[in-house]
Amino acid sequence: MIITDARIVPDPYGQSKVLVTPNNLDEFEYTLFVFYPDELSFSASEFIGLSQDEALALFTRKDIAYLRS
Repeated sequence: MIITDARIVPDPYGQSKVLVTPNNLDEFEYTLFVFYPDELSFSASEFIGLSQDEALALFTRKDIAYLRS
């Protein structure tokens, strides 16, 4: 599964959701993860072309960097 489209939208709890669409025709857009935008920053274009595992690894790298700062 490769991410072909992504968008980041705020939720009512002060968080943001990363919504992705995979290249599988039988799958629809889904929430990949939720984050606090005052702690981490993402752009939708960062996820295009990544697998789900690669996208989650990107989140982990940024989260660890934030926690170490």
